[in-house]
Amino acid sequence: MTLTVFVLGAMLMLALFWLRERLAGFLGQRPDDYTNDVRQIDIRRDLDGPLICEGVIYGPMGRVVSRFVGDFHVTWDGNRGVMAEHFKYETGREQHREWSLSVGNDGRIHATAPDLVGEGEGAQVGGAVCLRYRIRLPEDSGGHVLDTTDWMYLTPNGTIVNRSQFRKYGLKVAELVATMRKVEPA
Repeated sequence: MTLTVFVLGAMLMLALFWLRERLAGFLGQRPDDYTNDVRQIDIRRDLDGPLICEGVIYGPMGRVVSRFVGDFHVTWDGNRGVMAEHFKYETGREQHREWSLSVGNDGRIHATAPDLVGEGEGAQVGGAVCLRYRIRLPEDSGGHVLDTTDWMYLTPNGTIVNRSQFRKYGLKVAELVATMRKVEPA
């Protein structure tokens, strides 16, 4: 009887944790939550030209496992853009990625990159952008395919704060927090 009560209690706690994550936590956010923001983000304006990106990556236990700086260059031709990213990690490792982006008149975003499995989809609404995609890690990082949810929030000074979670089988395996800001002309 005691084991049954313990197992049922553990299952109930897991279900409550899952519901909290899905409904009230990071994954529970929806683009419409940001409709009434004072500043409206438009990635064609706010992610344009040379940008500097600085951030950290947290492992599954919440500890920093990596730090990086990225130099981005974004160009737009109407609703189609290319974002070239060059990352430098504190280990000395470097990484390059080039995103192809398209933005619809309704704010919907489609994205592709060589290390994405399929196409990323999202939306810009109010002062926030949400993008969901599946990314394949480099072979030296295990080559795993992770489900990714990116949220980008526009701050009053134009800096964008990016928070991303990476999941495997629904379990969070990493989280990224970074800032992106325009490079001031010399």
